[in-house]
Amino acid sequence: MTAPAPYPSAMTPLVSGRILALDALRGVAVIGIVGMNVLAFALPGPAYYNPLAYGPNHAGGVGPADYWVWLASFVFVEDKFRTLFAMLFGVGCLILIERAGASPWRAHYARMLVLFAIGLVHATLLASNDVLRAYAMAGLFLPLLAGLSAQGLVSVALGLVMVHLALGLTALGPPLVAFHVKHLGSDALLWAERQFGHDAATIAVLLEQGREGLGERVVRRTLGIPGQIGTLVAALPLNLAAIALGMGLWRAGMLKGEWRTFRLQRVAGIAALVALPSLLLLAAWQVAEGFPAALVGPVALVISAPFDMLLALSYAALAMAFLSKDSGLARRLGMVGRMSLSNYLMTSVILSAIFTGWGLALFGEVTRWQAVVLGLVPVAGMLLWSPLWVARFGQGPFERLWRAGARLFA
Repeated sequence: MTAPAPYPSAMTPLVSGRILALDALRGVAVIGIVGMNVLAFALPGPAYYNPLAYGPNHAGGVGPADYWVWLASFVFVEDKFRTLFAMLFGVGCLILIERAGASPWRAHYARMLVLFAIGLVHATLLASNDVLRAYAMAGLFLPLLAGLSAQGLVSVALGLVMVHLALGLTALGPPLVAFHVKHLGSDALLWAERQFGHDAATIAVLLEQGREGLGERVVRRTLGIPGQIGTLVAALPLNLAAIALGMGLWRAGMLKGEWRTFRLQRVAGIAALVALPSLLLLAAWQVAEGFPAALVGPVALVISAPFDMLLALSYAALAMAFLSKDSGLARRLGMVGRMSLSNYLMTSVILSAIFTGWGLALFGEVTRWQAVVLGLVPVAGMLLWSPLWVARFGQGPFERLWRAGARLFA
């Protein structure tokens, strides 16, 4: 049995123990991800982004509560916590690289290989929107980043966001242009409708897939691995941007707990003052246009990305400011964060038990707001079992598996 490491104050150097606020921030990230992941388990794919794609009458109708849940999710949740999770992944990698000394890369690549394998199994059995594969692929580029200064890493992050915007608008721009010039019936608009709108045939196929058995799902998703790799490659610039930002904030001392509370509050306030009005304007644009698929996709996947990252930065600064003191809340969130990989994977187990055909089979049977309420089940589970597990074993089961596998390949 491994005894859990003590929590020093946020100002204590890492070598003397763990940084409570950083672990608590990991806990916040893995809990926040549930807010969107539950929609991927509960509803057909287009409804993840578009509240009109699928509703309680199975024909796209939604109630007021679903609109409000969509708005809150779009502004405060969607891609913010995924970005935060990626930032903290970068921090964790950089900590291990710095500890390893002169020759860290063999062990690092072994960790990325094992993480990719875990993510591949996770995506095949449970969650098609798994992020571990994307982080492992982005992690292959860390040798290009690890030697940079804090300012250099932040500059790289900004540059990669610009790359994501350029590539994303190139890929998703044609449907948006076709929509605005009223080129109705074009291939671009039909494609967008299948991906982000209410195409009846597509929704029917997705409902069928969501209710399939475990064996059928494994076969289908295994055959789809080549296509998944293409999607992961397309997401590399944005994921690597978040990872680089996290590494830069570590090097700058913010995520080490070295910044004063006033400075953290100022960063959080400035980032939020830019991000929140911009996200509200993007939300209003979609509402005013009636959620056309050609607009929903570019806004959710591309245009909102810089503001998602800014709000993730704001969340990180606020957590470092207010979760550094040894309070009951900070300690419990810290325990959740120390098991972030295990909690991320166990969340998928719980959501599969609720929504899949081999569980309670609620896929497609709930509204958006009902799905979010059901998402509280794994959140409660994390908050309950994490302190008990860490107190008994000191390390999460999948964290232990990851490290053991990496040692084997290293």
